[in-house]
Amino acid sequence: MKQTRSLMGMHITIDIAGNGANSKHIDEVYEYFRYVDNKFSTYKEASEISRINRRLIRKSDYSPDMKLILSLCERTQRETDGYFDIKHNGKLDPSGLVKGWSIWQAANLLKRRGVENFYVDAGGDIQVAGRNAEEKPWRVGIRNPFDDKEVVKVLSLSGEGIATSGTACRGQHIYNPHRPNEAIADIVSLSVIGANVYEADRFATAAFAMGSDGIYFIESLPGFEGYMIDSRGIATCTSGFAKYVAPTQ
Repeated sequence: MKQTRSLMGMHITIDIAGNGANSKHIDEVYEYFRYVDNKFSTYKEASEISRINRRLIRKSDYSPDMKLILSLCERTQRETDGYFDIKHNGKLDPSGLVKGWSIWQAANLLKRRGVENFYVDAGGDIQVAGRNAEEKPWRVGIRNPFDDKEVVKVLSLSGEGIATSGTACRGQHIYNPHRPNEAIADIVSLSVIGANVYEADRFATAAFAMGSDGIYFIESLPGFEGYMIDSRGIATCTSGFAKYVAPTQ
């Protein structure tokens, strides 16, 4: 059972394989993403984060999820030497962490409902579990940032998450906090595989902000692999990335 709907300004696809398929579970996941959008969207005036940025909510009155997200952002900032930073022009924008976190929470929701085999894709950031309808690992493609109709790598995943940061779809929306006035021009795409999509997403955002040094940062992280494409179209991957590349058919 597979569905795609537009939420949070992107396409979100949920694919449940096997006997666990249930339309109510899919509806519940989309309802959860709607909740996340209403709370964390910087484009919605009534969202909690927008009201915080307008100083309409005291810190002591932040919701539990907001307090958690801001705490996770502070932790990520420390772990990345400041390359992950949610402060932009005096306002907070935690979207570089929220998307991966929300996909991971949606995946955990499905697991609590007893669903063992599924694929959740929100704007190209993906969490998988178990096997696909053919009882094989899920196949996930990394698109060519210069031609979105072309897939440059096909990966085989069974329980991991993958997130990609880049400029192909949204332009220069990620910046280097240490050099905020300089555009990141040396790389165009950096994909990170981790134990879950939350971890992959937050480190992919930070690594992209590092430019071409980002792939070496991912190499230094135990349990993570990365695939970077620079502005010349040349790819660089971490030492263990090849184990996820699907065999050619």
